[in-house]
Amino acid sequence: MRIVLIHPNYHSGGAEIAGRWSPAWVAYLAGYLKAGGYSDIRFIDAMTDNLTEDELRAILVEEKPDIIGSTAITPSIYKAERVLQIAKEVHPNVVTVLGGIHGTFMYSQILHEAPWIDAIIRGEGEAVMLNLVKAIDKGEWPDSRGQVHGIAYQEGSKVIATPAEPPIRDVDTIVADWSILDWTKYHYIPMNTRVATPNMARGCPFTCSFCSQWKFWRDYRVRKPKLVVDEIETLVRDHNVGFFILADEEPTINRKAFVAFCEELIERKLPVLWGINTRVTDILRDEDLLPMYRKAGLVHISLGTEAAAQLNLDLFNKETTVAQNKKAIDLLRANGIVTEAQFIVGLENETLETLEETYKMVREWNPDMANWSMFTPWPFSDLYRELGDTVEVFDFEKYNFVTPIMKPKAIDRGELLDGVMKNYRRFYMNKALWGYPWVRGDKVRRKYLLGCLQAFLLSAYQRQFYDLGKRGYWGPQTKKKLKFDFDSSRTLEKTPELEISSNAWKAAPKRKAEASPMAAAAAKVRGEDANDPQKVMACGGGDQQLDEATMAAAIGGSVAKPTMDAGCGCSGESKHEHTESGECKGHGPEGSCGCETAEAKSDTPAKV
Repeated sequence: MRIVLIHPNYHSGGAEIAGRWSPAWVAYLAGYLKAGGYSDIRFIDAMTDNLTEDELRAILVEEKPDIIGSTAITPSIYKAERVLQIAKEVHPNVVTVLGGIHGTFMYSQILHEAPWIDAIIRGEGEAVMLNLVKAIDKGEWPDSRGQVHGIAYQEGSKVIATPAEPPIRDVDTIVADWSILDWTKYHYIPMNTRVATPNMARGCPFTCSFCSQWKFWRDYRVRKPKLVVDEIETLVRDHNVGFFILADEEPTINRKAFVAFCEELIERKLPVLWGINTRVTDILRDEDLLPMYRKAGLVHISLGTEAAAQLNLDLFNKETTVAQNKKAIDLLRANGIVTEAQFIVGLENETLETLEETYKMVREWNPDMANWSMFTPWPFSDLYRELGDTVEVFDFEKYNFVTPIMKPKAIDRGELLDGVMKNYRRFYMNKALWGYPWVRGDKVRRKYLLGCLQAFLLSAYQRQFYDLGKRGYWGPQTKKKLKFDFDSSRTLEKTPELEISSNAWKAAPKRKAEASPMAAAAAKVRGEDANDPQKVMACGGGDQQLDEATMAAAIGGSVAKPTMDAGCGCSGESKHEHTESGECKGHGPEGSCGCETAEAKSDTPAKV
């Protein structure tokens, strides 16, 4: 079986300004496929190589694949669809497969607009892809495709979604094959070294209203820290990686695992620096551990401070306070860790005054870096549905954090973009003149900050930052002439909520009627009422930290037995009675406990 995997050529001027990122999805998928007996795999990184359609076509002509797969986040979905269309044009008999978060939730719309896609993988991809490859290898495709769990496909005019494939319980069985990448291509500008993006955990037990990662992964699972460091040692030794960013949603959430990870890095003395994204509250919790984190090579932390206005923090269910944000930044600076404050702008209530407020606040907090991201309402998030008809742009290619999808009531999109650029100009001009060059006492931190400034200035000079070249932005004088080029022909076929009736993996944020399964399990351990949303610490509750017993369960411990079975999203006995094998005996309304409903449990595919 010849398998070709392709990363679509999509650029937006966002995180890529720091360099060329190694796509982790292909390393983990290829490793799992090879462990399953399929080693004839070719990877084409059309994004890093900036391949045109003609160049991609020429490469595919030379291949003789049985399967061609691509991945897509929301803004890259059209590029991925086109990749698979070209694949079908070149090889009409090849099986085309799409994976990623957008396809997981939007599979019905994708299959209607891109009928050349033979199958969409829903959710965690490794086990589903392996089962799909096996079915094709055995000659069971397409006649028995309904028996492959975790996919969606088109049958005539109907879209079929097979029962969900359970999450891989033992994530240590997923061993990445990083050798599939050409490491000469992946370069991190701030440290002038190769960069990797491994992960320590999958999923998140929090249910932030603007995020969908907790829905995608369904279950929070942590790898053994020693094995993660084994992987990083391989990256350093075999591929000369000098910097990595943990791709976890929040790697510090499991304090025990994160501390063990840092201790293992310190013991091995690997010549590598790294960064993470995490929450303000975790920094405050770990104040005494920050020197040890820095000793382990942690040099950059991006904080989800999200919004300066406390009203916006509440809307996002973050439940942090402005004062906490400032204290966390002070603590990181005192321990030699580069801090980056993340702000979300562009909500309906945004004004020039609120943009100015974020600038004044970031100057007061004095982080090393600041990032203003345009509010991007994922079409499969809770917040998207709450926004209702205020969302008027359905051109998903622009859902990239740098294009103003929402139009504030008081200002137009051009004024919003200009206000954000004004904040960037002032902040980084101040840092360039009075900040970075004058850092004393920490050569690594100084080098890192000057490297970040170099990356920022280079992207601005090349007109790549924030897609400014495509928008035609040259300063305040052009804010009324900007070209956002929204494709008005793009529409939302129907709400994804209707398409995933069989998978209510987690019910809702705290302020809604149900608590998440993980939070319910934590509540049980604490002796609290799991049905009282005011007492359960889901995302948006208290300090956001689940207790040690619940965290231990994610790396092989136990909260309540038995643990999840293949089709149940409950944590232990938090909601229902379970059999000795872990099977859930009962379900709440519409599967709100996180278990799959009777429809999903059946062997009959659901039709949309």
